[in-house]
Amino acid sequence: MSLRPFEEIVTEYGPVVLRVCRAVVGPADAEDAWSETFLAAMKAYPRLPDDARVEAWLVTIAHRKAIDVARAGARRPIAVPEVPEPAASSGGSQQQPAPEWERDGELWDALKALPQRQRAAVAYHYLAGLPYKEIAAVTGGSTDAARRAAADGIKSLRRRLAHHTEERGEEP
Repeated sequence: MSLRPFEEIVTEYGPVVLRVCRAVVGPADAEDAWSETFLAAMKAYPRLPDDARVEAWLVTIAHRKAIDVARAGARRPIAVPEVPEPAASSGGSQQQPAPEWERDGELWDALKALPQRQRAAVAYHYLAGLPYKEIAAVTGGSTDAARRAAADGIKSLRRRLAHHTEERGEEP
C-alpha cells in the first residue's frame, strides 16, 4: 500500500484539525497551530507506517503544536502606546457582521473555562471523533480518565450554556 498524496490528507483532515486547534488554543491562534501541524506532518508523512490511523496521528501533532502556540503566546509581550477605549456602539453606523468564531463566543468562553484535560478530551472526542483509547495516548492518561474528562467537560458545557440561555430569557 502506498501513501496517498499529502494534499488529499490536508483536504480530508484539515477541518477536523482546525476544530481541534480552535478548541485547544482559541480562535485567534488556531490557524497558526493548524499551519504548524501540517508543516510538521508534511515532514514526517513519508515515514508514516501504512497501517497508521492518519486522523489520530494528525490530532496528536495538533495537540502538541497547539500547546506550543499557546506557550509562545503566553511569553509574547503586547506593546501598546496606551490602553484603547472600548468602542461605543452607535445606532446609525454600518458594522460588518461578526466573524463566525465571534458568533460562537459563548461556546468558546465555555470551552476556555474548562480545565485543560477536559477541554482536550471534549475537542478530541467530539470534534475530531477520536476514541477514548487514542485520546489517552495523546494526552498521556488512561482510557477511563479520558472518558471521565470528556463526560465532565460536556456536563460543564451544558450547565454553563444553559445558564447563559436562561440569563437571556431564552428557552434552552
